Amino acid sequence: MLGCKEAHFPPLFLLFIIHNSNVQHKAGFVNIVGNPNVGKSTLMNQLMGERISIATFKAQTTRHRIMGIINTDDAQIVFSDTPGVLKPNYKLQEEMLAFSVSALQDADILLYVTDVVEKPDKNSDFLDKVKRMDVPVMVLINKIDLSNQQELEKLVAQWHENLPQAEIIPISAKAKFNVDQVLARIKQLLPESPAYFGKDQWTDKPARFFVTEIIREKILLYYDKEIPYAVEVAVEQFKETENSIHINAVIYVERDSQKGIIIGHKGFALKKVSTEARKTLEKFFGKSIFLEVFVKVDKDWRSNVKRLEAYGYKLD
Repeated sequence: MLGCKEAHFPPLFLLFIIHNSNVQHKAGFVNIVGNPNVGKSTLMNQLMGERISIATFKAQTTRHRIMGIINTDDAQIVFSDTPGVLKPNYKLQEEMLAFSVSALQDADILLYVTDVVEKPDKNSDFLDKVKRMDVPVMVLINKIDLSNQQELEKLVAQWHENLPQAEIIPISAKAKFNVDQVLARIKQLLPESPAYFGKDQWTDKPARFFVTEIIREKILLYYDKEIPYAVEVAVEQFKETENSIHINAVIYVERDSQKGIIIGHKGFALKKVSTEARKTLEKFFGKSIFLEVFVKVDKDWRSNVKRLEAYGYKLD
């Protein structure tokens, strides 16, 4: 794992887990919320041990609420990664915020992810909602390898003052420091319940969803400024055989000028995105991938309610 050997961690407490030999089946929804770019998706992937959420260095990477399910003989943990909490500037961001707020309403356990950079009073309106919750709340202070013991202790104290009912746990999601301890604590706090999903199910999303997310991840990585945020991806064809998958996907942009940037000179930029997406998709599905990607204009789709519904952003 990146940074495991090099990262320096303050001498922090670890959680001690009490084992109960008389265990009933447990199940619950563990929802991950927080501001943009604090490491929610990286944490989700580490907890799952799978690549569920796209995680890049850019804010607003996650647009949907994405579930990942861990199944054991005696438990089912339904994790939910959500978009970063922000003040919306257009309709798409309103729907993204709605996904985050909805995660407060059905959580059995809430993971509020922050980091050592942001201040504890950021987005106080959302924090006020968290304060009123009557389920276990864990504040996970991420990226602790970028801090020191003195600063971290001060930050922990501030979070205790802000959310006195919460457990505060310093972590490094990237280096997986204290992540196993967080998972063990979650298992302790889960309510007794039968499973909500089939024991062979690991997400609530269809295969096509992960195709669109992986293509969008490459766009976030390879294009600058506003371009990645003006993009949506849709799968028009997904034909799977025993050894291969044939996929036709469309990258939608808001303006003709953006279409030209996505395609690039002689199509080189689009070819790069397609090639990198195909490689990742082959690892994800474990099959040969035949991927065709087209670019089309869907004018001002981010502010169009009907188009947002078509892209899956409208809550039930």
